[in-house]
Amino acid sequence: MIVKLLAAETDLTSATNVNSATLVRVLNTGSAAVVTRKDFGGNTIGTVTLAANEVAYLDKEPSDTLEGGSGFKAVKIAYSN
Repeated sequence: MIVKLLAAETDLTSATNVNSATLVRVLNTGSAAVVTRKDFGGNTIGTVTLAANEVAYLDKEPSDTLEGGSGFKAVKIAYSN
């Protein structure tokens, strides 16, 4: 898979909309842990557990936030051909 980077990488220590991303690449650099997606009002939309060194591609609304801890590295991306 080829991805197009659209911003600098950040961590998920606190809730962030990851530069208003609609598609986010998340890497878990720590042990198994949960990423939480919340809407603009702070309501939980969903959660996912990522194993150590697992990568996930998460689709979200620009105002939705992700959080999970400093072990998660996240970056705004787009699919590319």
